[in-house]
Amino acid sequence: MSRIQATLAALAANNKKGLIPFITAGDPAPELTVPLMHALVRGGADILELGVPFSDPMAEGPVIQRACERALKFGVSLHDVLGYVRQFRQDNSTTPVVLMGYANPLERMGVDAFIAAAKEAGVDGSIVVDYPPEECEEFAAKMQANGMDPIFLLAPTSTEKRIQQVAKVGGGFTYYVSLKGVTGAANIDTTEVAARVAAIRKHVKLPIGVGFGIRDAATAKAVAQVSDAVVIGSRIIQELENTPREQAVAAVENFLSGIRKALDE
Repeated sequence: MSRIQATLAALAANNKKGLIPFITAGDPAPELTVPLMHALVRGGADILELGVPFSDPMAEGPVIQRACERALKFGVSLHDVLGYVRQFRQDNSTTPVVLMGYANPLERMGVDAFIAAAKEAGVDGSIVVDYPPEECEEFAAKMQANGMDPIFLLAPTSTEKRIQQVAKVGGGFTYYVSLKGVTGAANIDTTEVAARVAAIRKHVKLPIGVGFGIRDAATAKAVAQVSDAVVIGSRIIQELENTPREQAVAAVENFLSGIRKALDE
């Protein structure tokens, strides 16, 4: 059982829901990435999702696009992101870390080199947004052979065939995109989310995390009632944008602790 699977299984055994916050590595400054990761854990994160900056993040809304642009201005690369994970692991050997990004940086490094480097750094899984699950069975198998989970996205428009393929090749958890559009784009219809998650569960036996559009404690709690975990990204990036840099770590921890409290009530 992977660290992601073990974490989510332990939460389920205690009738708790997972909290998966997202930040973009290198934003708002490279030296803050690891302190922010630790702050998110103190705030109640169960799994960390760390974005790999990319110049054309097609699934991201304006908020995370800006985060990528800021990180890229600092020259933050996939190598740097792996370095942040390695540094985080010096003080935290238990919280799973998932890298979220796009195929281009990974392909440039080379799939085998990436998998070896990710394993050495202490990465637990990856979401490669533009890797179709139908075309990367070899990648998924190599990830799992090295103890890491290939995590795939499903959307409101996903066909039954696509859901079945994700069930076949995915690991860790399945990420359900709760709305049609990009990250942070709209408010969630929790009734529709409940119906779609129920349909996905007919085929997918992995835990289901729901993200895109979760902006506050009330929405997080509503979504958690029909899923196994909630993913929050754009709202955390907004917190960083609206906070002086020297207060960023405390602000993020405080924000996430409010979400954690709502999930546990």
